[in-house]
Amino acid sequence: MKNIFFALLGFVLFSNGTFAQLKAVKYTDKNQKLNGLSIAPKKGSKTKPGILILPAWKGIDTHAKQSAEQLSKMGYYAFVADIYGEGNYPTNTQEAGKQAGFYKTNVADYQRRIQLALDQLVKAGANRDNIVVIGYCFGGTGVLESARSGMKVKGVVSFHGGLGRDAARVNNPITTRILVLHGADDPYESKEEIAAFQQEMRDTKADWEMIYYANSVHAFTDPEAGNDNSKGAAYNEKAAKRSWERMNSFLKEVLN
Repeated sequence: MKNIFFALLGFVLFSNGTFAQLKAVKYTDKNQKLNGLSIAPKKGSKTKPGILILPAWKGIDTHAKQSAEQLSKMGYYAFVADIYGEGNYPTNTQEAGKQAGFYKTNVADYQRRIQLALDQLVKAGANRDNIVVIGYCFGGTGVLESARSGMKVKGVVSFHGGLGRDAARVNNPITTRILVLHGADDPYESKEEIAAFQQEMRDTKADWEMIYYANSVHAFTDPEAGNDNSKGAAYNEKAAKRSWERMNSFLKEVLN
């Protein structure tokens, strides 16, 4: 019944599917083979808006695929980025933490992988001048890095993403619009880190917005996260629906 409800209202679909419409795309970062996923909009648009999706710390997952399919139904080109590449896909949380930790520390490598995925989104048909980047958890950290590095995107949306960065890094002006959708009870983001992020937004003169969702912890948009908030990561249906709605209105605001 819940899946029917979401389908009727046009929100994210969380039913099991074959993802038949997603097209595997092979690309490279020097000698590293990468495997992304591309999907064209169900209904074409002259402005050809595109959405790049940065997955959570375990790499391309069901949630990222479902988001891509839903975005295509909404009229967007979508591409799911492969950040880790062949031979580096995590099989457990320990490996995922190690891989994600590497890119959070080596931000230039993370930014390069994001840019390569952006290039693939454009190659698939999206207008280079009409793109937004969205990301979940580790991917939410990535969208902020795309804004910090000055990538040519109109906006970024972080769902329960990591907000921290090395305090020694120089703050450069940010011209990309930023939307952060955050669990009010997320235990993985300290008050100090949140305060530092918000100060960074002020210092860089960014056009930013941060929304908190009640009774929500980390990974609140992902049904596979379970429903036990005490574990620090859990799905919250109400927050998932509301955050998707806010992203949808954001896309309409910033994309042609």
